[in-house]
Amino acid sequence: MDDILEIGLDIELKNKVLAFMQTDAYKPLLYVELMEAMDITEDRREAFNSVLVHLENEGSILLTKKNKYGLTEKMNLVPGRIQGNKKGFGFLIPDNSSIKDLFIPAEALNGAMNNDRVIARVTAGELGSKKCEGEVIRILKRANEKIVGTYESNKSFGFVVPDDPRIYQDIFISKSEANSARTGQKVVVEITKWPEGRRNPEGVITEILGHKDDVGTDIISIIRGHNLPEEFPEEVEEQAEKIPETVREEEIPRRRDLRGKIIVTIDGDDAKDLDDAVSLEQLPNGNYLLGVHIADVSHYVNENSPLDKEALKRGTSVYLVDRVIPMLPRRLSNGICSLNPQIERLTLSCDMEIDKKGKVTRYEIYESVIKTQERMTYKNVNKILTDREPETMERYADLIPTFEAMHKLMQILNNRRRARGSIEFEFDETKIYLDEKGKPIDIRPYERGISEQIIEEFMLVCNETIAEHMYWKDIPFVYRVHEDPNPEKLEAFNEFIHNFGYHLKGIAEIHPKALQQLTDQVKGTREERIINTLMLRSLKKARYTSNSLGHFGLAAKYYCHFTSPIRRYPDLMIHRIIKEDIHGKLNEKRLSLLAARIEGIAEQSSLRERAADEAERSVEDLKKAEYMKERVGEEYDGIISNVTSFGMFIELENTIEGLVHISNLEDDYYMYDEAHHILIGERTRRTFRIGDTVRIKVAAVDISSKTIDFILV
Repeated sequence: MDDILEIGLDIELKNKVLAFMQTDAYKPLLYVELMEAMDITEDRREAFNSVLVHLENEGSILLTKKNKYGLTEKMNLVPGRIQGNKKGFGFLIPDNSSIKDLFIPAEALNGAMNNDRVIARVTAGELGSKKCEGEVIRILKRANEKIVGTYESNKSFGFVVPDDPRIYQDIFISKSEANSARTGQKVVVEITKWPEGRRNPEGVITEILGHKDDVGTDIISIIRGHNLPEEFPEEVEEQAEKIPETVREEEIPRRRDLRGKIIVTIDGDDAKDLDDAVSLEQLPNGNYLLGVHIADVSHYVNENSPLDKEALKRGTSVYLVDRVIPMLPRRLSNGICSLNPQIERLTLSCDMEIDKKGKVTRYEIYESVIKTQERMTYKNVNKILTDREPETMERYADLIPTFEAMHKLMQILNNRRRARGSIEFEFDETKIYLDEKGKPIDIRPYERGISEQIIEEFMLVCNETIAEHMYWKDIPFVYRVHEDPNPEKLEAFNEFIHNFGYHLKGIAEIHPKALQQLTDQVKGTREERIINTLMLRSLKKARYTSNSLGHFGLAAKYYCHFTSPIRRYPDLMIHRIIKEDIHGKLNEKRLSLLAARIEGIAEQSSLRERAADEAERSVEDLKKAEYMKERVGEEYDGIISNVTSFGMFIELENTIEGLVHISNLEDDYYMYDEAHHILIGERTRRTFRIGDTVRIKVAAVDISSKTIDFILV
């Protein structure tokens, strides 16, 4: 984090050092030799030292045991992040996404733990091959200074079993460092000694969260385990309190005044951080003028202020089943930055003229002030456009022509996007309903309606327009990228779908349209869910970066996140850069500073997004397990969603999934046919395949591991 916010780094000197080391003639040099070879004068020594430290920290260079500086890529070394495994081994996920993951045997981790940034040496196989193995030779940055787990005590000492199975070693706790913790309590332990050889890590208990069986302890454990801070530091709250609750009069004349336009927000019923509003007009030439108006958070959050540093540290707001952990204090996220109805708010607007084929023919980006006419919900817009409910239509009669025009434009944009090959996965989202005590009382699929699609299409076209605009300006920027898939993963996926009679062509240079056509083919079939799931797993994960690498899933050449600055840091950073460009503040010094910082900000944002996603999934799985715990012994109809060597997963109508273990198939001995992904009874020849409907009984639920076991009726 600290080096991301570092503002004194000389980016020109950094590039010069890297370029010098990348020459064929370069061999590792001592500090004095490197200074001399690069003609670094005494007055540049401090800047030179900062660059070397920075390059070491990011893993680009290495100081050898002989105190010589070498380039890692020239020394058969790979910087990256460790992904642990409960069995003790790990994988190195290289910083360079074009290099395949390296297998790291348990004995070669050398004290590295899950998510640590390390440098590894290739020890077997060729770099980039499937059989490539490595050994950790240096740990650049520890990721697990604090770990959440369950405390277990014996006579002379205690230990903490981490909740995260990827941290496979228990943490040793001496009696004096137990902080009165008792067996079965969930605790936070701070590491005081890192693992070495076969020796476990050691730590001190800093917080007792409660007994593992107490109500509420489970979610608090997930929050702490993913390093999601619920409270804001005092200096951040103090800064937030000083921000006015209303727009200052003197700010309005500096902006384009849109307070007289029909502008609405459309969000979920319970949303409180409204950061996007939309307007739509039909022009005399038949084209549409779409306005996307986004909360101008950067007006209130100054760069490097306590608010800004805390927002970058968090990276994103986190939406758990029973609470929101916001990126910004609620005074901003639910107050002055939220586009609440009938109240003046500052915005950054993007107006786009869109023709009848969905092409943006012209656009304009500017600072504005708005006053939204209505705070619409998805539910009410769907009642107007889908249900034609008289009461709702009467209430919003003045807005109906606008919503109907929005519906038409949404269809035009969607058709254009699909025509170019954008992939649409149709997975049922889960809606979990809780009582006042946080207990799940109902779980059911959440269906997306027309209104959700309207906002999605409008935000997509806006994000693409902004990204392309900034790309051609050649300004340091944060892009949202989704790189082309790994051909080997797609090949394995292709072999799988062959069992169902499908086939992909041209895998080496596959176009997203081929995958989109497959999703259309499987729509409505019994194998739809598993094929879409495995297709998604075959693709790379979207991430943030300073390079415009395109978005494979959207079949978009340029893409960014511009539309949610209240809840995503990249959007906030993008607003800041756009506004500086509008006001002509991007001088050479500022551009150099942005170039030095932007990739670190992108990486931090990607990391925090992954942590948020994991926490959200973990809480959802927990609540599903809690819900089914009350229903052990009950029977349900379900569909086989996956078949494995150890059993089959059954998905119920309410989206909950459980496992029928192969040992519980008692009517026969079942063999797994890997080629066709089916289980076959040895004697009866009875088969179980993906998409089959079965009747199950809930057999057991383990809340701690969030697993649900079924048996066939």
